[in-house]
Amino acid sequence: MVYMEGINQYYGDIMHEFYKDKKVLVTGHTGFKGSWISECLANMDADVVGYSLNPPTEPNLYNLLDLNSRITSIIGDIRDIDNLKKVFNEYEPEIVIHMAAQPIVRDSYKDPLYTYQTNVMGTVNICECIRQTGSVKSFLNVTTDKVYENVEKDEGYVEDDKLDGYDPYSNSKSCSELVTHSYNNSFFKDIGIACSTARAGNVIGGGDFANDRIIPDCVRAVGRKEDIIIRNPYSIRPYQHVLEPIFIYLTIMKEQYNNSKYACYYNIGPDTSDCITTGELADLFCKYYNKDNDFKVKWVNKSDDGPHEAKFLKLDNNKIKEVFNWKPVWNIEKAIEKTVEWTKAYYNNDNLLEVTHEQMHEYCQELHGGN
Repeated sequence: MVYMEGINQYYGDIMHEFYKDKKVLVTGHTGFKGSWISECLANMDADVVGYSLNPPTEPNLYNLLDLNSRITSIIGDIRDIDNLKKVFNEYEPEIVIHMAAQPIVRDSYKDPLYTYQTNVMGTVNICECIRQTGSVKSFLNVTTDKVYENVEKDEGYVEDDKLDGYDPYSNSKSCSELVTHSYNNSFFKDIGIACSTARAGNVIGGGDFANDRIIPDCVRAVGRKEDIIIRNPYSIRPYQHVLEPIFIYLTIMKEQYNNSKYACYYNIGPDTSDCITTGELADLFCKYYNKDNDFKVKWVNKSDDGPHEAKFLKLDNNKIKEVFNWKPVWNIEKAIEKTVEWTKAYYNNDNLLEVTHEQMHEYCQELHGGN
């Protein structure tokens, strides 16, 4: 397939040689970001083992990409430490990326106990398995931009700002950070395990069908040919395409595997210019969806008086830039354009694996300054 040649050339230069045949455990592999990173790792010939609940939605990216045919998938609950230990003992992963979570703010108000059990004790279980297994050399815990105590300040939060999420989801991810830091200081450093956490901003892209997220709400609205309902059009968030954090996750895990000096905690978000309101994001979605489309979508403001959510949130991304010489590749407009492109392909019944690989290829070309 032609579109794979360019992407494998990139991997060959930067990532493929490292990840080829590496045993990588991905928790949450059936989720949105988990599916994207599993696809990337599979294309780099990594030996990928996924551990997760069944895909959280129908449809879902995991099945649309037929990932079951290219990775080892284990359906299990992150709260089940006995089952987790069996997986670690059987597969002996060298690299672990922990993405399994209850990820929805509003759902955390509905079921805070499950949220804390999954996001806090799930992290404890993963750390305990890593501590006891002996095979793991590189561990990355993916958390969220919402781990900080949000005081609605205008500038972006830096990595040393206070951790104290407001709602049960955000707070549970703050706790997940602290659990990881404790295990790192108490155990991992002494036994040679490089450990980092990644606090990523709001991620968008093709294949996200979650509830209570703005882009999936847009996708469902155009599928039903209805108006997009926006409940908080003036809330500001650090939106970024899913490939931005995916590639820096891969970089962190690789670099700290080779040199533990790279093990730390990092913000991963867009530049300030791409932190926009939900209404502006919806405007961009409508702009690109309405191109060459008979049905013209629009959005309407309709608050549902839901629970508290932060109105203003930005991340300072200077640390990740300085340490890894990284910078965002796709601005918010390009991120929305590629999301809409994927969405149209989905509704047109196109080959979504090809579309996904083509977008990965394009991203990699631009990452290296190509055309």
